[in-house]
Amino acid sequence: MSRSSQRSTIKDMTNGSPAKLILGFAVPMLMGLLFQQFYSMVDTIIVGKFLGVDALASVGSTSAINFMINGFVIGVCTGFSIPVAQRFGAQDYKDMRRFVANAGWIASCFAVIMTVIVCLMTRQILVWMQTPDNIIDGAYSYIFFVFAGIPATYLYNTLAGIIRALGDSKTPVYFLILSSLLNIALDLLFIVQIGTGTAGAAYATVISQAVSGILCLIYMKKKFEILHMHHEETRISGRHIYILCKMGVPMGLQYSITAIGSVVIQTAINSLGSIAVASVTAGQKIGMFFCCPFDALGGTMATYAGQNAGAGKVDRIRQGVRSATLIGGIYSIAACIVLTVFGGVIPLLFVDASETVVIHQAHLFLTFNSLFYIPLTIVNVWRFTIQGMGYSLLAILAGVCEMIARAMVGFLLVPIFGYIIICFASPLAWLLADAFLIPAFFYCQKHLLSEKARMD
Repeated sequence: MSRSSQRSTIKDMTNGSPAKLILGFAVPMLMGLLFQQFYSMVDTIIVGKFLGVDALASVGSTSAINFMINGFVIGVCTGFSIPVAQRFGAQDYKDMRRFVANAGWIASCFAVIMTVIVCLMTRQILVWMQTPDNIIDGAYSYIFFVFAGIPATYLYNTLAGIIRALGDSKTPVYFLILSSLLNIALDLLFIVQIGTGTAGAAYATVISQAVSGILCLIYMKKKFEILHMHHEETRISGRHIYILCKMGVPMGLQYSITAIGSVVIQTAINSLGSIAVASVTAGQKIGMFFCCPFDALGGTMATYAGQNAGAGKVDRIRQGVRSATLIGGIYSIAACIVLTVFGGVIPLLFVDASETVVIHQAHLFLTFNSLFYIPLTIVNVWRFTIQGMGYSLLAILAGVCEMIARAMVGFLLVPIFGYIIICFASPLAWLLADAFLIPAFFYCQKHLLSEKARMD
């Protein structure tokens, strides 16, 4: 690969208009997330249409525990990419390669340990969550094989995070598009043709993610000369592992702590029966699709803040936060209008028109959640910026705020108010997290400026 071609692949986010850079980076990432949600949605559509409401509820009942485990993986891998982005911003490429190599060692170790432990505990976790008897077997068949694919999740997210840390948000999208199409084909093969039940959706997801991870690895080896390592750069380094864990583990815990609240909510939903589970499943799948722009903005700000923190450009971080929040706010209003007006029609993708209770409850879920998308914008933009600046421990506290809000709803309010309060669980979590994140960002900014002044 020529140096000019490599420069066009790698993007330096420490110079130029913050708004243009953020949009230019976020849009390709958004396309990848949309395709990721698209094939997740296709999983759900095929399960709901071909296997019925109980099968739909089986898959949906695992969403919280799935988020808790795989969310930890995604958070850890995102954290691993931040020192890479910071060293890239500082133009210290030798140290950057040491971080890349050690991220690979840690991810491999984590993948093996987590897969063994989680697979052994899966059935008992579903029992603890009060999964209804009529769907627990289908739920276990699905989520066990998803967890067996944890190494594939580590592979893709570690490598995609490193690629994005170098400013290339487009390439992981191309691989996700390919894996999305593969996932759909495999869904139809396993569920419709072979008749593997809910497990077929898990097979398709794991195989597709493994393919996208392998493609990322091949691409990195062939296209990024800046990542070509000397033998000594591949060695395990205690200092680099410590820094990677310091960034990655708190981010993973932030996802998992947040997900604990979701597990409490899912347990409360399970107690309301399979109809409520199916309603929330449909609502969550649609909502996750519409929330992809918030995730794209968050992932963008982690790289943007990481590169600019490494370059010592604190003012640009503040400008980027302002631009990203404005972009997210405009989108939030548009999404709220669409979901309020059409939220009673979109659930028909998952269930037959005769399932009027499921459709109505899914519409309520979508409407009340979308009213609070601006607070969700702040959660994603400001939290990932704080992480990119190097203050991952503070992000854990934001996750604790979300966990507390969801746990209070699940333990105290669902038994009193029933389904309707489920629709307000996430909005309350976002608001409480924002109350912490906004002052936390200004604290981090002040601290970085003080460090810069001392170095100058």
